[in-house]
Order: sequence, then C-alpha cells, then structure tokens
Amino acid sequence: MEQNEASRTLANRLICYFSGLFIMTAGIAMSVKSNLGVSPVSSIPYTLTRCWGIEMGKATILFHCVLVLLQILILRKSFQLKSLLQIPVGVVFGYFTTFCNYLMTFAPTPENIAVRIGMVLVSIVLVAVGIFFYLPADIMPLAGEGIMQAVSHVSSIAFPKVKVGFDITMVLISLVACFIVLRSMGSVGIGTALSAVLVGVVLGQIMKLWAKHRKTRCACASRA
Repeated sequence: MEQNEASRTLANRLICYFSGLFIMTAGIAMSVKSNLGVSPVSSIPYTLTRCWGIEMGKATILFHCVLVLLQILILRKSFQLKSLLQIPVGVVFGYFTTFCNYLMTFAPTPENIAVRIGMVLVSIVLVAVGIFFYLPADIMPLAGEGIMQAVSHVSSIAFPKVKVGFDITMVLISLVACFIVLRSMGSVGIGTALSAVLVGVVLGQIMKLWAKHRKTRCACASRA
C-alpha cells in the first residue's frame, strides 16, 4: 500500500515537473515572438540563435551542457554524478523550446508596441506558473539553477545574490555578442528588464494565492 502511494506521489511530481518545464518554454517562446527581449537566463541561447543561426532548442541544449561542465570545474570532487541528469533535462527543455517556438510561427507577428508588451507580460506569467509547478516537484534543477547553486556552495555567497550576478552576467555577454555581430541589442530589450523584475514578483503572488486556497480548503474540510 505504501509503495503504491509512493509511486503515485512520484508520478504526480513528474507530471508537475515536466508540465512546469513545458509552461516555462511556452513563456520563453512568447517572449521571443514579442521581439522585445527574453529573460536573462534565456538570453544566451537566443543570442546564439540571433547571431549564428543555431536553432534555439539546440542552442538551449548546448548551453545546458556547458553549464553542467562549468559545474564540474567549479565543484570538482564535490560534484555529484546525479547532477549529470541536468543534461537529459536540458535536452527535454530544448525540445520543448523548439516545439513551442514552432507553435508560435502560426501566430501573427505583432507590430503594435502595446500588443508586444502585452505578450511579454503574458510570457512572464507563464514562466512564473512554470516555475511554480517545476520547483516544488524537487526532481532535478535546470543547469542554470545548478550552476548558481554550485557558485553559492563554493563561494559561500547567498543564492539570491548569486542569481542576480548570474543574470547580469548572462545579459552582459548577450549584449556584447549582439553588438559585435548584429550591431544591435539583439536578444536583450525591455522584455529582459521586465522579466528580471517581474517573474519573481508574479511567482510570489501565485504562491500566496495557492497558500490561501489551501488554507481555505483545509478550513472547509475541518468544518465538514
């Protein structure tokens, strides 16, 4: 009986995990379609696409592999073999990215700036919802989160500060590459700034609403 319950729990966690990853890539695809810049962590793969024509899903997979390699170099003997699972997770994330970008090709390309900003805001909500499903499942972090944890572990710098530094670094690398190759901001724009600021805010509001919903359900159950 306990084994069946554990299997159902793991199945539910996997469903939440991969659903979260898919919803996140849907948000990324929406931000790409807006052409106003993508979130900091997606800026490098999108830069590879804009500058060198590498399909974004493949660029995402390559980026994740590089991040795992960097984790090995940073952690050395402290690196856990199970963290190599970030590579197949990155492959899944890359294919999700390819699929969602493909779906966006059927949507008209907006010219109105208000519509494009609206798309960025929708993408922010989708990314936040994706994180809301993905993180609590506690299966395997994406490579971006993995390398931030590695840096935090080695340097003893708090994870939130490492995340800020990581995001800024990704944006700066993307800006430099785009200015050199494209002579423009390329993958970085107002959408990047909005994502950096608002994803955490939206995620916080979603978590508050979920906590309130669970509290209400528990209260109703206790009265019954």
